[in-house]
Amino acid sequence: MKLHELSAHRLHKLIKNREVSVEEIVISLFQRIEKVEEKVKAFLFLYKKEALEEARKWDKRISQGEDIGPLSGIPIAIKDNICLDKKETTCASRILKEFYPPYAATAIERLKKAGVIFIGKTNMDEFAMGSSTENSAFQITRNPWNLETIPGGSSGGSAVAVASGEVPLALGSDTGGSIRQPAALCGVVGLKPTYGRVSRYGLVAFASSLDQIGPVTKTVRDSANLLQVISGKDEFDSTSLDYSVPDYSESLISELKGIRIGLPKEYFIPGIEEEVKKKILTATKVLQDLGARVEEVSLPHTEYAVATYYLVATAEASSNLARYDGVGYGYRTKEKTNLIDMYKKSRQQGFGDEVKRRIMLGTYVLSKGYYENYYGKAQRVRTLIKEDLDKVFQDFDAVITPTSPTVAFKVGEKIDDPLKMYLSDIFTISANLAGIPGISILCGFNKDNLPIGLQILGKAFDEETVLRIAYAYEQNTEWHKRRAEI
Repeated sequence: MKLHELSAHRLHKLIKNREVSVEEIVISLFQRIEKVEEKVKAFLFLYKKEALEEARKWDKRISQGEDIGPLSGIPIAIKDNICLDKKETTCASRILKEFYPPYAATAIERLKKAGVIFIGKTNMDEFAMGSSTENSAFQITRNPWNLETIPGGSSGGSAVAVASGEVPLALGSDTGGSIRQPAALCGVVGLKPTYGRVSRYGLVAFASSLDQIGPVTKTVRDSANLLQVISGKDEFDSTSLDYSVPDYSESLISELKGIRIGLPKEYFIPGIEEEVKKKILTATKVLQDLGARVEEVSLPHTEYAVATYYLVATAEASSNLARYDGVGYGYRTKEKTNLIDMYKKSRQQGFGDEVKRRIMLGTYVLSKGYYENYYGKAQRVRTLIKEDLDKVFQDFDAVITPTSPTVAFKVGEKIDDPLKMYLSDIFTISANLAGIPGISILCGFNKDNLPIGLQILGKAFDEETVLRIAYAYEQNTEWHKRRAEI
């Protein structure tokens, strides 16, 4: 039995039945990390000593008869824009190198109470700005299904850590698809919760009206268990909403009788790879066989989603990243200079090209004379995109689409063409603009054995239906049982 290949809920059963110790699991995972990490480069920081200490504590508590929850003693990786107290949090940027937050994110505190074991912090696109994890200031993460390809982004490190067997669970953040898109390209499960379902306190902000923390896992059940723990109102985050958190495990049933699913015609556009299209349509037939009614629907403003997103997101990024000025914390230029030049040089030397590009664009669209023409108009179109989805959800329980128009592309293939790179998120962006939940699950492979993702979008705060559809599909197919050979 290879422990690194097992899902979190299977590991939980082994621990509960005392067939394996928590320490054995942690040791097995670090052996796996030693074997593959140099190839995939998923992690920026590892906490082996602390993880083993926690594992031994859990084994002692279990030996004394303490009851355990579904995440007790289960290892997890954390994206490096989510604060762990007194652990370096860089957002994969030079400007935050050697920043040690004195507090932990609310999601982290809730995970601590659930008993998870933190394995390390994962690589990402700098400040979550990217679709390939090539924009990290420190290293390029690679897809375990083909090391010459990108893993997606910005949560590429978290997706790779799960897909390559280094951890069974990870947290990522999703601003325009940054959990779902890498999950699709790496063949794992990635869930973006409803905006406000999970506290953003302790998540380093990129675009505050779009960001959400969410799970990256091997299976839908693991995703439901992880979401259960991190969800709920938080007094430290004014945007977290006081909605009751249901027992998500109760929604995990293997049939879809009575479920109505929309298939938006606007998502099958020129440029989508034919193999991706075929796998999505094949998945549609599986859902129909399980009892769901699938009908074509229209989301007419979809074509404006990318432009709208890159105006809203860059404007908010420009505002949020103004705080990194070399004064309060983070990188400060070593050059002797006056105050104004210190600001300029610290930001020039500390930020990477993609972050600078988005700050400049955001500053432009917020500037006097352009604010209403660009940012104001984008917000109005954002409302139209949300209204399209609201209208569909009056008659349908969910919408299914491809997660990405393509499979993973070669490292370096699009890095010099930002517009092509931005189109990688064309199918995921609308969910963030509308604030609705979405999940990506594996639905097949192309001829080169690269994963293809199916995206399921649901009504706000209806993660239950999204998880139900994903679970039913997963349990009636075999794709999720395949593992990357590395």
